[in-house]
Amino acid sequence: MFEQYIVNEYARTSIIFIGAFLIISLALILLQKLLLKLTNKTKTDIDDRLLSKTFKPLILLSLFFAFRISIIELTLDEMMMTLSIRIIHSLIAIVIAYIIYVTFDLVILTWFKYIARKTKSRLDHTVLTLFSSTINVSVVIIIFLYILSLWGVEIGPLLAGLGIAGIAIALGLQPILGNIFSGASIVLDQSVRVGDLVYIDKTTGGKIEKIGFRSTKIKTFDNEYLIVPNSKLAESNIQNVALPEPRTRVVLPFGVAYGSDIEKVKKIVLDEIKKSKNIEFKPDEPVVRFLEMGDSSLNFKAYFYIDTFDNRLDTMDEVYTRIYNSFKKEKIEIPFPQMDVHMKK
Repeated sequence: MFEQYIVNEYARTSIIFIGAFLIISLALILLQKLLLKLTNKTKTDIDDRLLSKTFKPLILLSLFFAFRISIIELTLDEMMMTLSIRIIHSLIAIVIAYIIYVTFDLVILTWFKYIARKTKSRLDHTVLTLFSSTINVSVVIIIFLYILSLWGVEIGPLLAGLGIAGIAIALGLQPILGNIFSGASIVLDQSVRVGDLVYIDKTTGGKIEKIGFRSTKIKTFDNEYLIVPNSKLAESNIQNVALPEPRTRVVLPFGVAYGSDIEKVKKIVLDEIKKSKNIEFKPDEPVVRFLEMGDSSLNFKAYFYIDTFDNRLDTMDEVYTRIYNSFKKEKIEIPFPQMDVHMKK
C-alpha cells in the first residue's frame, strides 16, 4: 500500500510499526481515562486496581500487535517469517494469560470473599487460595498447550503420552498424591481451619498454622512445630475446640471441709465466677454442683463457659484465686487429704 511512496521496506515497516503502536496506545490511554471517570463514581476500588494492573500489560500487548501488523512488509523467507510470527503469537498469549490471571485474582476472588461475608459462609482464605491456585494452574496449562500448537507440536499424542506417563508417575508418587488429595479434602470439608485449636487422637494439641498440599503445620503449646502429613491427619481423631462455636466450657473441681454450709459455698463460688473476665452467661449460666462426700472433704464442681479456649488458663487462674481468697475471708476451710489412725492398747 505504501510501496509507491516509500520504497525502502525497513522504513515502511518502521513507520507502520510506530503508527500502529501509537494509535493503539493512544486509544488505550483515552479508554483508560474514560473508564477512570466511571470507576471513580463506584464505591469499590476493585475496578481502579484492575485498570491500574492491566494497563501496562495492555500497552505491551499493543506493542506486539503493532509488530505483528508491520512485519508483513518485510521480505523474509518462509521459514524466517513463520518463526517471527510464532514468537510474536507466543508473547501475545503469555501477556493475555497474565491479564486473565490479574483479572481473576482481583475480581473473582474479591467477589467470592464478599459472598462469603454476606452469607456468613465458612469459606475461608485457605479454600480461596486453593481455588485460585487451581484456576491459575489451569490457565498456565491451556496457554502452554496453545503455544505448543503454534510451534507445530501435535497436542493429541502429547496428551496421550502424558496420560500414560501420569499413571506411572501416580503409582510412584502415591503417598505424595494421597497427602495432596487429603489436604484438599480437609480444606473443603472445613473440619479444621487455619487458626483453630485442635487435639489429635486426644494426645497432641496445638493451633493450626498452615494447611498445605502435602502436610499441615501445627504449633504446639510448647511453641514447637508439628508437621503432620495430610493423609495421617485425615485418618486421625481430631477434636476441634473452635467448633461448632468459639466458646468453651470450663470445669473447676474444689473441696471444702466437713461442716461447711453447702448453700453458702455455692453462693460464694457463683459470685466470684460472675465477677471474673471472659465469662459467657448466655445461653448457659454458671452453675455449682455438690457431687461427692469424699474421704476428707465435701467435693464440688463449678461449670461455666468462657468466650474462647485461648483464655481458658487465665480464667481458671483468676476464678481459683477469687474462690480461695473468698473462702479464706469467710473462714471456710479447704482441707487437705488426711487419715485418722486409732491405736488400740
